[in-house]
Amino acid sequence: MEHVHLAAEDEDDLYSGYNDYNPTFDTEDLENDVGFQQAVKTSHGRRPPMTAKIPGTAVARPMGTAFGARMALVSSLGRPMTGAVQDGVARPMTAVLAAGYSSAVIRGSAFDPLGQSKGPAPPLEAKNEDTPEEKIKQLEKKVNQLIEDSCMAHSHGDLQLSLEKAKEAGRKERFLVRQREQTASADHINLDLTYSVLFNLANQYADNEMFAEALNTYQVIVKNKMFSNAGRLKVNMANIYFKQRNFPKAIKFYRMALDQISNAHRDMRIKIMQNIGVVFVKMGQYSDAITSFEHIMSESPNIKTGFNLILCYFAIGDRDKMKKAFQKLICVPLGIDEDDKYIPPNDDPQTNLVIEAIKNDQLRQMERERKALAEKYIMTSAKLIAPAIETSFAAGFDWCVEMVKTSMYVELANDLEINKAITYLRQKDFNQAVETLKMFEKKDSRVKSAAATNLSFLYFLEKEYGQADRYADLAMNADRYNPAALINKGNSVFVNGDYEKAGEFYKEALRNDSSCTEALYNLGLTYKKLKRLEEALDCFLKLHAILRNSAQVMFQLTSLYPLQKPSP
Repeated sequence: MEHVHLAAEDEDDLYSGYNDYNPTFDTEDLENDVGFQQAVKTSHGRRPPMTAKIPGTAVARPMGTAFGARMALVSSLGRPMTGAVQDGVARPMTAVLAAGYSSAVIRGSAFDPLGQSKGPAPPLEAKNEDTPEEKIKQLEKKVNQLIEDSCMAHSHGDLQLSLEKAKEAGRKERFLVRQREQTASADHINLDLTYSVLFNLANQYADNEMFAEALNTYQVIVKNKMFSNAGRLKVNMANIYFKQRNFPKAIKFYRMALDQISNAHRDMRIKIMQNIGVVFVKMGQYSDAITSFEHIMSESPNIKTGFNLILCYFAIGDRDKMKKAFQKLICVPLGIDEDDKYIPPNDDPQTNLVIEAIKNDQLRQMERERKALAEKYIMTSAKLIAPAIETSFAAGFDWCVEMVKTSMYVELANDLEINKAITYLRQKDFNQAVETLKMFEKKDSRVKSAAATNLSFLYFLEKEYGQADRYADLAMNADRYNPAALINKGNSVFVNGDYEKAGEFYKEALRNDSSCTEALYNLGLTYKKLKRLEEALDCFLKLHAILRNSAQVMFQLTSLYPLQKPSP
């Protein structure tokens, strides 16, 4: 018992205070509570009835609070709560209607913010297609459809149908304008639709070579001030005059179009100036053409304009200007990617797949075509000016080769050397041709094959069959898929009497190039030597279908028919 502590009488009772509570919740004195009575008089009748009690109890119970004097209730914002007494005055009630709330509650109403309890929405009202506005809209749709049908027919090559559709679109569009005028809605005329109809009709007239009608239609568009940028269509009119070979009128309209196009559209201005230069070339006014082409080469150089400029300088015989123009031509950027881009790396399979996909896509094909066209223009220009820029064509070719070697077209230098050898052949200077071609024996495989093929042919013509066979083997080793090399090898074997082996070389040449008429002709001769007349006749009949007017083929056919045995 010495460890038991007994409370002394003067000590505080441990259970004291539990019967004391905040007089605010004292319901016995509510009748005498002025603030409560005031609140009942102002808002109690408009409040909704209580629907729930404290969980777990059947009646409301007072909240446990510390005892003490009656305190004023304060909200979380620090202001007295509604109905609280402060300084002896009750706080008045505040309205909540401005926030969109209402104290009135309809009994039994459910939460339905989307209004779904009202049932399905009423059906949409059907459009009245008899109104003038609706008729006009339907007419516009028909006109647009006719324009589209006309364009589709044109894309399929049916020019007559495209013209008929364009004419019908024009008739319906004029009827549409009259309808608008009758309904007093002329201010709402669709100018874009009118422009589209006239422009398409003029194009279809031009494509059907109805030039007078096309010019009249273009004139209607150009004279209408309500069509913005219609002056550009004078380019189309100039093109028509060019087709009619009315060159002065074409230049006039090209210049009128050029005056109406701002400097912001530089590419369009360049194309028009190029057309002007071409028209001057057609008229033989090379000095005026040179002025246009030189301006283009200084502003936006391109391969075609550079080639035309060389032609003009060649026509007037200006050697120095030809050289300068050739140097400008080989410096024109093509704007294509390097071939190294399409070489796949070995360590990244994902990149390899991407490169394999783009290696031969349409963009790559376009790049190849652009490069091939540039090489064609450069080769043609070099062959054209080489005899004119120096005292001899050999010196001229040497100058062109040196210029090409310093440009991005290095691989064309070898082709120019081969062309130089071919020029020697045309002049019957066989020794110079052979010397030129022999320089390519140590070059890369493609050039070596081409040079060896020409050398083999030269030695064959000179009846030096041993040398011809040697260079034919060299050409085949450099490029086994070169049909000309295979034909030369077959010829060398043919003259030695080994017709079976010669036939095999000719067949291989045909497998590499099925359109090689030389191999097919020689194969026919081989079959004729081997007395295989049916096969020989078949070869020459195929050739006759390709070369209808070849005297050699017809001679072989006439010589083969008598040799055939008559059928029983």
